[in-house]
Amino acid sequence: MVTRKDVADRAGVSSAVVSYVLNNREIVKEETRQKVLEAIRELGYQPNLLAQSLKTKKSRQIAVLINYLGNPFEAGLLINIEQHAKDRGYFVFFQTYKQEEEDELKGLFMGRVDGILLLGQSLKPQVVAHFQTLGMPIVSVLKPEGLERSEPIIPYVDVDWEDEMVKIVRHLQQQGHTRIGFMGGGDTAQHYGVRLQAFIHALRETGCTWHSEDLLNGEGRFEPAERALHAELIHQSIHFTALVCANDLMAAGCIAACRKAGVQVPQQLAVAGCEDILMSSQTDPPLTAIHYPRPQIGEAAMRLLLDTIEGHTAETPFSSGELVIRRSTEVSEIDRSTGIIR
Repeated sequence: MVTRKDVADRAGVSSAVVSYVLNNREIVKEETRQKVLEAIRELGYQPNLLAQSLKTKKSRQIAVLINYLGNPFEAGLLINIEQHAKDRGYFVFFQTYKQEEEDELKGLFMGRVDGILLLGQSLKPQVVAHFQTLGMPIVSVLKPEGLERSEPIIPYVDVDWEDEMVKIVRHLQQQGHTRIGFMGGGDTAQHYGVRLQAFIHALRETGCTWHSEDLLNGEGRFEPAERALHAELIHQSIHFTALVCANDLMAAGCIAACRKAGVQVPQQLAVAGCEDILMSSQTDPPLTAIHYPRPQIGEAAMRLLLDTIEGHTAETPFSSGELVIRRSTEVSEIDRSTGIIR
């Protein structure tokens, strides 16, 4: 069994320094901290969490609420979240979130976890207050919908979606589009509502008009998005020439719907996404999307949560995305009289 002394010997430090790193003490230089973390990874050292929890009254476990593990965007976030927790000597367990079962979380997490990480869910105020009364902090990786009106406040790490949506709307305007639709996720995850409101704000900022009938519901997934857009296409009931989707799974579904209906992308309908998952570069045509910095945001959110748990000064970091332009939105000409792209 690998011991703390083995880690200290490999890193060339004392056992006390290893303890400081495991407990995230700020007195350790960053260079030394990285040496210790590398030694931990190389040796496969696992702290005795039971002994630590008896001593500190902490479980060293974090609960992460997920929406849909079939979404590569969430899976990519969770990899970095879990790794950073492990580097800090914490274990995580994942719990699928269902709004109708939210009150059950109070009993499920009682005495089992030191903190909760959300993926954009908007917990009821009384549930948040319950956990905070127990000294169990909550942080969200994505901005929950209605955060400005919530009490108590939940800190979050996310990109500035209003800025990101302005980027994508301006790009579509440069391609000749004057009416742009949006596909949201309905009630499947509240952070899609944040992206919708940011999109509407971006339309107003750039001089476009928002039409409520241009909102489609793709339920956050590939198949429902394909069905929803296909139904609109075969009935010729859409009036927009470009469509922004709240996630890339839905955008890929929309491209599939266009192919099924014989609608050319982007010649007849431009499609864009919001996350830039690996699939986005592999669709036909490849998908224009906001590149979301998942490794940085996942790690930053877990660091914020663990710093709060351990009583360190915790600052909410800020990240920015980047618009990756691919062939799903690039067009050569638009006939403004008919709104049909040629």
